[in-house]
Formats: sequence, C-alpha cells, structure tokens
Amino acid sequence: MTRPELRLSRGTFRANIAAVRDRIAPSALMLVLKDDAYGHGSRWAVETAMQAGVEWFGSYDIRTALNVRRIAGGDVRIFAWATSSDDEIDEALARDIDLGVGTIAYLRRIIARAAALGAPARVHLKIDTGLHRNGVLPEDWADAVAEARDAERLGHLELVGIWSHIAEASDAEDDEAQAVFLDAVRVAGESGTTPAFVHLTASAASWWRPELRGTVSRIGAFCYGIRSADGPELDGIRPVASLSALVEDIVDGDAVISIGSFDGLPSTLAGMPVGTPAGSRALRAIGQTTSVVEAWPGMAVGDEVILFGAGDSGEVSATTLAERIDTVGEEILTRLSPRVRRVVLA
Repeated sequence: MTRPELRLSRGTFRANIAAVRDRIAPSALMLVLKDDAYGHGSRWAVETAMQAGVEWFGSYDIRTALNVRRIAGGDVRIFAWATSSDDEIDEALARDIDLGVGTIAYLRRIIARAAALGAPARVHLKIDTGLHRNGVLPEDWADAVAEARDAERLGHLELVGIWSHIAEASDAEDDEAQAVFLDAVRVAGESGTTPAFVHLTASAASWWRPELRGTVSRIGAFCYGIRSADGPELDGIRPVASLSALVEDIVDGDAVISIGSFDGLPSTLAGMPVGTPAGSRALRAIGQTTSVVEAWPGMAVGDEVILFGAGDSGEVSATTLAERIDTVGEEILTRLSPRVRRVVLA
C-alpha cells in the first residue's frame, strides 16, 4: 500500500512568517511549537523559521524547549511555560531556556535550583488576568514580584518578562484582561526596571487587536496557515501543509484511496470535499486503512487526491474540515499517524 503524504511547503511557511511579522510589527514574533509544531515537525519548523529570521521560539514544556535548543543551537531565545520538575529546571538553566512562571511555589523552586547550580534563571512572571489558566492571582502579584526582585538582587534570577493568556472570547473580556495585565506590568516596573519582554496575546488577538500586543506576540497556528475555527480567512496566509493519498483501486465506479482512520483521518469527516485531478469531489466513506472518493471523468489508479490543503485542487483547509466536527484545525494535523510520510517541498 502506498503511504499517504503530508507535504510541507518551506516557501509558504516563510511567506506566512513574513506576513505575520509585518502585521504585528513592532511586536516581535515568538513562533510557538506546540504538539511537534502543530503536527508539521519541530526540526523542519525550527530550521525553516530560522532561515526566515525568527529569533524567539515558544514551547509548552521544557522537554520540547531542549529539543528546540538542540536543533537551533545557541543563537535563539526559547520560552517554556509549563510548570516542571526540578530535574527539568536544572536542564533548562543549563541550556539557557527562558521559563514562564505562574505560581509563587514554582518561582521558589526555580530560585532554589538557580542558587544551587550558580546559574541565574531567566523568568517571565505570569499574571492571571481572569482566564484561570495558571498565573499568579492579582492579590498575590506584589508578593511574587518582591520575591523575584529579592532573588534578582542575589544574582539567582533575571526578571525578563511579564506575560499572560487571555480568553479571546469577546473584546470586552479581553479589554478587562489587558487592564489587569498592564497593572501587573506597572507594579513590576515600580519595583525595578520594567521587564523587556511583555506578552499577552496569542494568534487571534495578536492579529486582530493591535492595542493588546506587547513587545512580543506568541503566534503558532497562523504561521502554519491554520486559521481560527469559525474565524475569517487571513490576508496573506496560506496553509503550509497538504495531505495527499493515491488511488489504489476503482470499486463500483468510485476511487479507493490509500488513507483511513488508522492514519488519523477522522471517520466523521465522510462527506467532505476533497481535491482530485478533475476538481472537488465528495469523500464518500472513511475506512480503517482506505477511503472511498466520488468518481471523476478519466480517473485511474495512481491519481492523486488532496484531502486538505490550500484549495488549488478543489480541497478545503484543515480548519474547514475541523469546523465540520466542532474542533480546531490543528487537531486534524496533530492526529495524523507516523504512517503518513512527511515530505518537505521548497
């Protein structure tokens, strides 16, 4: 059986990065690499992004951050924000990883490890702006900043950033979150130098709410051409990845292609439009290892079907597929199995 392919366009990725950077300037782009770069592959994404001039990378956990450091070397900044074990903290300090800190308990553990190792930690302190997704509560913020400043004076820590997440549920809620955030930045500034890296927004808010951006914007999905579910198309942004499979057989007049639910294609996507040499056709059924596509004139074994991509052959995007099953575009990409071959295009 011929393996399906996820084709990754370096040129599209670089163009998307350029479009995002132009959009958010003068805020700096932090390219987020969650879930193996949203299923695109961390090594490929980091190497291509560095060619495009990206200097900041964001990873959820320290393990991912260490892998990025191995790929990128020492010339980039890497931010990891998940609360981690002492062993992971030690590795992060040894490899020059910036740490996101959302609790006073975690801050104290980082300070203790930095003191023991003699390696100052670079910390971005997180304020809870109402999302309750980790973060120091506003009533505890002054105490957290004071502990960070004390450690800074002892040479154990550098308070280099203030950050948070927002809900992106409504403009009013995000405005309220920004007010809490800016007050936290003010408090930090009153205790010493205002940290250089101030970041509140991820993809959607960075794109559409310029007044919310800080000196850094954390953007993942949009750089890969994955728009927000139920959101509008993005000017200058195209999907980086396309998923293709070949016709293996013709049965009862329809095409049988070499991809199925075992490859990570949700069976609930039956009925979606896919791209063929003759344009858009319906994906009639999704089996375990093969699927069935509506016939087209002149179809033959070996023809290529595009399951999702930029629309050049009549297919829709991964996000459009995701909307059919009430999820987000990155889930369609990240659930693809290792049997789907990753192929890098220029």
